Amino acid sequence: MGNLPLEGLKIVDIAVLFASPTISQNLGDFGADVIKVEHPKLGDSLRSLGASKNGVPLWWKITSRNKKCITLDLSKPEGQEIFKQLIADADVLTENFRPGTLEKWGIGWDVLHAINPRLVFVRVSGFGQTGPYKDKPGFGTLAEAMSGFAYITGQPDGPPTLPGTGLADAVAGQLGTWATMIALYERDHKSGQGQYIDLSVLEPLFTILGDQSITYDQLGTTQHRTGNRVPSIGAPRNIYKTKDGRWLALSANAPAIATRVFAAIGQPELINDPRFKDNRARIAHIDEVDAIVGGWIGEHTAEEALRKFDEYECACAPVYSIADIFTDPHFQAREAVTTVHDPELGPVKMQNVFPKLSRTPGKIRWPGPTHMGQHNAEIYERLGLSKERLAELKEKGII
Repeated sequence: MGNLPLEGLKIVDIAVLFASPTISQNLGDFGADVIKVEHPKLGDSLRSLGASKNGVPLWWKITSRNKKCITLDLSKPEGQEIFKQLIADADVLTENFRPGTLEKWGIGWDVLHAINPRLVFVRVSGFGQTGPYKDKPGFGTLAEAMSGFAYITGQPDGPPTLPGTGLADAVAGQLGTWATMIALYERDHKSGQGQYIDLSVLEPLFTILGDQSITYDQLGTTQHRTGNRVPSIGAPRNIYKTKDGRWLALSANAPAIATRVFAAIGQPELINDPRFKDNRARIAHIDEVDAIVGGWIGEHTAEEALRKFDEYECACAPVYSIADIFTDPHFQAREAVTTVHDPELGPVKMQNVFPKLSRTPGKIRWPGPTHMGQHNAEIYERLGLSKERLAELKEKGII
């Protein structure tokens, strides 16, 4: 495996879909031994989401990379006893059942902590383990709506807008990874004890929405939809269409950048215009400044505009599709998209491991295993279960 920083950590992932499995994906990318547990009949719902090729689920290949897949029915007593054996020496358990489900099955926090006092138990749910909404079905779409994200996203005269991907789950997965590493550090360097992490999908997205809370508290003002503008930050800041039908994103709220933008479009004197002399003035005249900058961009091709903005060191970039990303030289130089060999599909491309560590970078050792229970024999033999016992459990539907 090489020098991966999390080698020796054992992670058990009994979650489905995206948020909680992202945590175990991140840990596996940096060397942790991740055991992915699926229901023997239902499997992880992520297997049926997104595109597939020849019956092979593609999103699954990313989120379940570096994981070893086993099957186990946690709702059955025999399955619960095997699960307890699996947890006995685990460092981390990630789950996203509705609050109270594991307790109903007799494998809640108190039971697992007694078996393994060093266990870090990451509990992901839509609304958290407490509160009046804890028993509601929780999905990322609801979090994107209730967090305030959708309310501020979209055009001023249009409806609230949801993201085109599972943003709330992705943000929760990243914050959950960070929280897990904090809990492991505290365990290993302070208390010697594990703890459980109560992570809702709602709250991480709420935390990244800037100054809305304090601004509402202190000034009573509510942020509304402003399209691609962010007047609270500055102007010009927008998406502009070029002569050849492409789109460029430009941000010039900083005084020095605004000066460069005006110079780049051939109107350096605008920085001395009272309407545009500073950020507050430009925000007050945001339609005018957008018309000037957008008008110039609309008279040039994307290549011409980007060349000029680069010449003046302006903050401007094209709006990319995934096809653009695949051919961009910077993405290529950074190896942001990497190629992994898959047994069924052959060479496949996916996002690389981020962030980049200088001495112990992460690594994609294998993509998500296509077949459910692919590692049953390997993992259960570690627990001392014989081939005969495994055959019996399979016959009963336990694995």
